[in-house]
Amino acid sequence: MVVVGAGFSGIGAALRLRREGWRDILVLEKASQLGGTWRENTYPGCACDVPSSLYSYSFTPNPRWSRIFAGQREIHDYLRTTAERYGVDEVLRCGVRVVEARWDQNSGRWLVRTTDGEYRARVLVLATGPWHEPRRLVVPGLGEFPGPVFHTAEWDHSVDLAGRRVAVVGSGASTVQVVPAIQARTAALHVFQRTAQWLLPKPDLPVPPALNWCADRLPGIRHTVRAGQYGLQEGIGYVLRHPRLVGPLEAVARTHLRRTVRDPVLRGALTPDHRLGCKRLLTSSTFYQALVQPHVHLHPTAVSSVRGRHLIGADGTTVEADVVITATGFRVGEPALARSVHGTTGRTLHETWAEDGPQAYLGTSVTGFPNLFLLLGPNLLSGSTSAISVLEAQLAYLAAALRHLRREGHVSMDVRPAVQSAYNAAVQEALRTTVYNAGGCSSYYFHSSGRNTFCWPWSTGRLIRSLNRFDAAAYTCHAPSTPAPVPAPRAVAEDTFPADDEGITA
Repeated sequence: MVVVGAGFSGIGAALRLRREGWRDILVLEKASQLGGTWRENTYPGCACDVPSSLYSYSFTPNPRWSRIFAGQREIHDYLRTTAERYGVDEVLRCGVRVVEARWDQNSGRWLVRTTDGEYRARVLVLATGPWHEPRRLVVPGLGEFPGPVFHTAEWDHSVDLAGRRVAVVGSGASTVQVVPAIQARTAALHVFQRTAQWLLPKPDLPVPPALNWCADRLPGIRHTVRAGQYGLQEGIGYVLRHPRLVGPLEAVARTHLRRTVRDPVLRGALTPDHRLGCKRLLTSSTFYQALVQPHVHLHPTAVSSVRGRHLIGADGTTVEADVVITATGFRVGEPALARSVHGTTGRTLHETWAEDGPQAYLGTSVTGFPNLFLLLGPNLLSGSTSAISVLEAQLAYLAAALRHLRREGHVSMDVRPAVQSAYNAAVQEALRTTVYNAGGCSSYYFHSSGRNTFCWPWSTGRLIRSLNRFDAAAYTCHAPSTPAPVPAPRAVAEDTFPADDEGITA
């Protein structure tokens, strides 16, 4: 079995499958170390926008978070420590990039071509995550800008911002974190905002050492805190699914804006014209405070071109800068390897999804791609759910599917087209009345076809229940029909299903 990616998803997959008794697992990671988005995003101020107690594996919580919302370094350290504790390094190969994967119908195997050679695997798990590929700013003249230009996900730590004129392009999650973290160092900070965003205050406080001490020794306290924060997130999720209830949250955001930004012109530029939750929900108690500093300037316009050191806004605004930071987010529409994974017909995932956007059954299985499992796939996340809660539910589903293959002796399983179609039709119908679809804005939730391919339209509890019920009837399963071919040199080629009584303790 080959797992591609070694962030939260890939590490979690390795941990769960090893507990299930699988031995022939290989986790391939193109970077030099594990960590995924928490390895890549090292910009100042980078932190989680979900409470720390929810942003960890439930079976190995971290009792030593320093803040309610953990920072990048702490989260990355947690991932590394967890991987070492459970022996993931034994099955991890870093510095290996997957070039192509093709389903071989004759052998019932995935042929995975990498920079380290070719592997043959019975099961292929894509764990590359939605926040993987930076979205580039493309405007005339940017390539000729004479100073440093870099994306927040590719932060250039060799660039000293002290005393320099810095332009930040973007108004999303990374912007509201990075601007407060760097503003005091700059001589002038210009923020180009194409769209005003709703911003709720963020109760990011240090966690008292005494509470961590108690939580480490009294699991009941830890479970109570986690359950309380889960309930709060689910409450927000309920509101986002019912736009008529969004008003009170919008009132909180308006009060937060009014109390911090006294200038009516600036406050007007920061006031959104869509419903809260239509875009990714943002939280910060320091962003507005940074914007009101005398050397910080908000420009409510997109950047249309760059001429020398001058950034030209769509409204004619001209700003001179020494450094340009693009906080333009990620290409979240499909897995990073969608153009390289070929199914039963030879078409890639990208080609399969080109017309209507990414679709999968329970965000996990795609018809025409047997024994392929997506982690954090289409229509599984929302504006309030912890990705780790979703991931663990998916891993339970993956484990159940593999147990079925092992028990029945099948070579492969492929979700039935009618099942996938009916499921996605129900998802789209349910999304129609949520604030994600009816909030009056455009966002990365939507494919160019107009379909919302990102959000889950129901509660996290319903998602977990759906993934806890593996229905073999939703799949077409194939038994062995031909002798196994001569295996490739790689041992991973011939995954063996462990006996039912095998397993490892965690």
